[in-house]
Amino acid sequence: MTHRRAVALMILATLMWSIAGVVTRHLEAARGFEMTFWRSVFTALSLVLALSVMRGAALWHGLARAGWPLWVSGACWAVMYIAFMIALSLTTVANVLVTLALGPLITALFARLFLGHVLAPRTWLAIAVASSGIAWMFGRDAVAGASPAGTLVAFMVPLAAAINWTVLQFVANRKIMFAARVDMLPAVLIGAVLSALAMLPLAYPPQVSAHDLGLLALLGIVQLAIPCLLVVRLSRELPAAEISLLGLLEVIFGVTWAWLGAGEEPSSATLVGGALVVAALVGNELLALTQERDARAPA
Repeated sequence: MTHRRAVALMILATLMWSIAGVVTRHLEAARGFEMTFWRSVFTALSLVLALSVMRGAALWHGLARAGWPLWVSGACWAVMYIAFMIALSLTTVANVLVTLALGPLITALFARLFLGHVLAPRTWLAIAVASSGIAWMFGRDAVAGASPAGTLVAFMVPLAAAINWTVLQFVANRKIMFAARVDMLPAVLIGAVLSALAMLPLAYPPQVSAHDLGLLALLGIVQLAIPCLLVVRLSRELPAAEISLLGLLEVIFGVTWAWLGAGEEPSSATLVGGALVVAALVGNELLALTQERDARAPA
């Protein structure tokens, strides 16, 4: 795979991720817990099919012998699935996506705290600027009398993602004896199953229509299962900094789809706060890529 093709596929994955907000705005009856349940069900079914083709019987043997990293990662995926959909039912698509964009910076902070990684000054500056952007959003919403509940729930997604990526990095560094035998890809499936099981009692009695089931199947398969598997494959081709940078396109795509497809115009507070968050992340990742390129260049 060429670098250009890998970048194009990463943009495609980000484009698929970004349709969640606009699709949920066209649901007829399913709300909150129920739409989370059905999306997780369709994600789990599609992942069972895909991973069975990819791994065969080794998938189930691996799950039976898996250690704690796989299950911790699966639990993090479940929190991410649940919190994302609940947040979309409580606040605007723009607020949710801007809050999700904090993920790379929280991950860097966790890597410093739990893995002993040294953070560059540029990363500390990016954390400060991005935090200011989120604080601005919270403050303006409070002044306007809007509830911050949706943004608080959305914040659980980058928090769980940071724990997840820290565990994955811990495993990749082989700091535990069985790390070399851990296949972390099934954690995505575990997360979908746990999410569906957690939402099942809350999604009863069902109110979903056939129209809603079609849209939620679209989310489960196209918006979640396929891009997650694709990004795992692309992680072998693109550096983490480049993946993080390209992943920020989800904010731009998602806000645009919600604006054009559902008439959900972002507030000025969201635009200002989002600009600070995205600028901090883009600046941090571009500096990282520049430093890596300079380090590889011949003297």
